[in-house]
Amino acid sequence: MTPEPAPEIAQGVVRCYKFLPGGNPYLDEVLAGLALPRKRISPRYLFDEAGSRLHAAICQQPECYLVRTEVATLRDKLAAIAQFVGPEIELLEVRTGVSVQAALLMERLRPLVYVPIDVDGRMLDMASRELALLFPWLNISAMHADVCQRLALPEFVGLPIRRKVLLLPGSAIGGFAPEDALAVLCNARQLVGTGGALLAGIDLRKDAKTIVSAYGDANGLNAALRLNLLARINHELGGNFQPGRFVYRTSYDETKGRLGTFLESRYAQFAQVGGRRFDFARGETMDTGFACQYSVTDFHALAGKAGFMPQAVWTDVAQVFSIHGMIAV
Repeated sequence: MTPEPAPEIAQGVVRCYKFLPGGNPYLDEVLAGLALPRKRISPRYLFDEAGSRLHAAICQQPECYLVRTEVATLRDKLAAIAQFVGPEIELLEVRTGVSVQAALLMERLRPLVYVPIDVDGRMLDMASRELALLFPWLNISAMHADVCQRLALPEFVGLPIRRKVLLLPGSAIGGFAPEDALAVLCNARQLVGTGGALLAGIDLRKDAKTIVSAYGDANGLNAALRLNLLARINHELGGNFQPGRFVYRTSYDETKGRLGTFLESRYAQFAQVGGRRFDFARGETMDTGFACQYSVTDFHALAGKAGFMPQAVWTDVAQVFSIHGMIAV
């Protein structure tokens, strides 16, 4: 789908463009995932209202370093990041429902237009309107789209945009397996164009205990967040899952630097979604997402395959997390 050029827009306007096929993409993705030999529920739908509250609580847990460290690093490196991207930018962001990173950057970067991209239309609309209240001067053109698919975004008439900059928070790119992350990066390269910039938050390789603890916090909030995927399917898609009949598990592959999260069926059971029945054996698992870590060298190699050249790397003092500034070549 190729959109028409967007009209000239005024400050504070929120527009939303849809780049997904008709029908219910959420239902289609759930049904397709449950029909796989190893069942899967996409983590891209974690953040409904209940999921967003749980995520906010997770970020406050002492074990859960990711967002806290990314925000601290962004705050500490704001001046250098602003110098890297330059003035009069169009700021795009691949969202995963919740993002405090863009709000932190907004005042310093002062983008001429902000373009959040998310497959979850409800969260996209809610987040866009919240940002409009925080920054009434900001032009927001939200894109309801799948960043794993190629996109052709509208051009904005009347805005003297010098550079397109795409923000990939750590919670976004880290949630993709490397092969899918490469597809996202290739699409990012196409979106920003030659000379455009990428700001990518990357969780760095570290000891397994730290990572496993972060996604298996003592208070069980990560478990509640993943089980909420089932509750959301029930509420929005008419499913009849019994979340209490599943248990949250994680598995860490130190060689790949990848933590997998999944829900395990405690009993032989079945659930119905969209008029279809899905059977579960006792002990059968459903994948609910990844948390991938990279070394700086490994991420540079991955992004290089997509057409990005590294320019700067900013890290926290402990080198737990990194932010990469890259230029599309």
